Parts: sequence; structure tokens; C-alpha cells
Amino acid sequence: MRVLVLLALLAAACAEKPDNTPSDGAMPAQVAGTKAEPAPEIPTDAPTVAFLGDSVAAGLHLAKDEAYPAVLQRALATKGLPFNLINAGVSGSTTAAALARVDWILKQEPDIVVIQLGANDGFRGVKLASIESNLEKIVMRVQKAGAKALLLGMNLPPNYGPEYQAGFDALFKKVAKRTGARFVPRFMEGVGGNPEANLKDGIHPTPAGHVRLAQNAEEALAALLRG
Repeated sequence: MRVLVLLALLAAACAEKPDNTPSDGAMPAQVAGTKAEPAPEIPTDAPTVAFLGDSVAAGLHLAKDEAYPAVLQRALATKGLPFNLINAGVSGSTTAAALARVDWILKQEPDIVVIQLGANDGFRGVKLASIESNLEKIVMRVQKAGAKALLLGMNLPPNYGPEYQAGFDALFKKVAKRTGARFVPRFMEGVGGNPEANLKDGIHPTPAGHVRLAQNAEEALAALLRG
């Protein structure tokens, strides 16, 4: 019963719409890569990176420039790797919902698509085979369109049962191996389950949490931009 209640609470929290309320800030907002920094000047001919994700990519409860896609844009611009940003994060998005809208994202001709999905599927107990199939189809559509795919691996807390948790953790690596997509194994490391890096809901990162997420993905995205 506890697991069912937690699933319901998490699913409801991730389905909320952004309200741009101030962060509840367990960690200071004035950290490198937050909105305290000016927006970078991006050349018009710089590559375009689209972030296909859920409420984390959307920066739920925060300003858009505090979400990790914008933090990454600023960080890499200072290192000589500027990119134009398309934030296609949608609160509550599942892999099935993202698969239905990926073609619209690809019409904007991104050079790279960062795929940060699966958590909402896991919270709802979606069949692992369906999550894996949806992610693989998304990656393959991205690649077929001529863009590079960066897949961010997600993890679930232990209360979902060891079998489901292990299968969920493993499916991202399998998709990356089959498709050749660049892969970040533990994108939420240092943030997921860390009260100091999340808002009071315990699910959505603070500005400082988003900085850590950007750091977790920075090396892989930089490699694709250089490539």
C-alpha cells in the first residue's frame, strides 16, 4: 500500500504545470550557472541542441534560465562550445508522449537531441519493455533525421522492488548499446534522493541541483559538440 501511495504522489507531482514560483531553496541560488549569470551571446551559426525531457528539463517551479539545459548552455559557451537551445521539456512527459512529439522537435532541425525521459514511466509502473521500446524508437528517429542523440540514464528509488528497479536502471544502457547513442549512466547522481538538492516536494531540483545535473551531462554533450 505504501508503494501505491508513493507512486500516486510522485506521478501527481511530476504532472504539475510550471508556475514559476520561487525555489524553496535548501541550497543557495547564487551559485555558478544559475540565473545570477548573464545570458551568453550565441552565434547564429552555432549548433542547435534540443532537450526532449520532462519536468526536470522544463525546470518546474523555477525560471527557465535556472533549469539544467540553460545552465549547460552558459557553461559550455564559456568553454568555446556555444549552442542554440531548444527546451522541449514538458512536465509529466512519459516516453510514449515524447515519442508522439519527437517529429515536431526534429522539424526544427536540431544537431543534437538530449533525451531525458523515463522517470514518469517508472513512477507509474509502466512495463519495462514499453519504456525501452519507446526510448529506442526516439533515438532511432533522432538519428534518422541526421541528429546526434545523447541519452541520459535515470534511476528509481529502491521501494519499487528490486526486480523492477534493476530492469529500469539497465534498459537505458541497452538502448544506448543497440543504437550507438552517447550515454550518461547516472544523470541524477548527487541530486536524486538528496534533500539539499531538491525542492520541498523531494522530486524537483533546486537551482543548485540543476547545476549538478548540468555538470553530470556536460562532458558528454561537450564531446558531441566537438565531434
